[in-house]
Amino acid sequence: MLVGVPKEVKIHEYRVGLVPASVRELIHHGHKVVVEKNAGSGIGFEDSDYEAVGAQFAATADEVFAAADMIVKVKEPQAGEYGKLRDGQVLFTYLHLAPDLPQTKGLMDSGCIAIAYETVTNARGGLPLLAPMSEVAGRMSVQVGAHCLEKEQGGSGMLLGGVPGVAAAKVVIIGGGVSGTNAARMAMGMEAHVTVIDRNIAQLYSLDLQFGPMLNTIYSTVDAIESYVIGADLVIGAVLVPGAAAPKLVTRDMLRKMRPGSVFVDIAIDQGGSAETSRGTTHTNPTYVEEGVVHYCVTNMPGAVARTSTFALNNATLPFVLALANKGYKKALTDDSHLMKGLNVAGGKVTYEAVAEAHGLKYSSPEQVLGL
Repeated sequence: MLVGVPKEVKIHEYRVGLVPASVRELIHHGHKVVVEKNAGSGIGFEDSDYEAVGAQFAATADEVFAAADMIVKVKEPQAGEYGKLRDGQVLFTYLHLAPDLPQTKGLMDSGCIAIAYETVTNARGGLPLLAPMSEVAGRMSVQVGAHCLEKEQGGSGMLLGGVPGVAAAKVVIIGGGVSGTNAARMAMGMEAHVTVIDRNIAQLYSLDLQFGPMLNTIYSTVDAIESYVIGADLVIGAVLVPGAAAPKLVTRDMLRKMRPGSVFVDIAIDQGGSAETSRGTTHTNPTYVEEGVVHYCVTNMPGAVARTSTFALNNATLPFVLALANKGYKKALTDDSHLMKGLNVAGGKVTYEAVAEAHGLKYSSPEQVLGL
């Protein structure tokens, strides 16, 4: 199979779909890889690094899309990329379709086979291709939240961990999954007062065992969210419904009652955001103030630490890339029910139920669309 790696075009996105070591692995298995020139330069990989492992090069993204049987990316295709995809071509990347009708329609119109990293599952019910970026985003959320609390950034002027004789900040994390757990770990390490709110009792029990009495765990209700959000200095939205739009758990009224200069970091913004006031931002203009609260809602948070993120992502995606290349997409999907969960759009039809529901589109089962 000929695998294509275009340069990412989203604003301040420096990650790359395949690092040279992954390209070498594909070539070792008898495949060809075409990489757009300078695709990895943002994280320190020069074209010569790809050339050394046997990659071919293309001067433009158009050439990559035109040649490749499968496109491996990091972020969802942007508006200018929809038309480059073609019928039967495999697209393997993050998609986040539930809050993005234009992209959904663009992929449908292309006829491509769109497999989303974020909905591939594993035997434990986890999301193995989302987990690495959730880990990064969770850890970053505390880092950027602490920065946003600084007065110069519009914050209230609090040091997250306080100092002897002065209270530390109160950090409330809504969602105790992978990103929430990593956020809690970082916030506790910075000596903040940390509360995690989740509706999964088993997960709260696990967090209690992992972190002990230094972490406050609370069962999620409307009352609990309201009470803790209003009293927080930093709120981190880390809720996730796989493949679906994030629930709006933080209301405008709650944010209005927070102390001016408090901070809200929305990790769930890729899926539409977990607050009524959330709207996507970029690394160029990462924050805005609404209801007196500083909002950080960057839609590709891990892109800020692109080198770490790319390696972490490649570690998780490479086995699936190899399966798709070795077997072809139909057999790879048929052989692996967890990879099949990643199929969101195929042959002009929506094959992921939560995406179809979010946009009021007809749902077609993957098996039906693939003729299985």
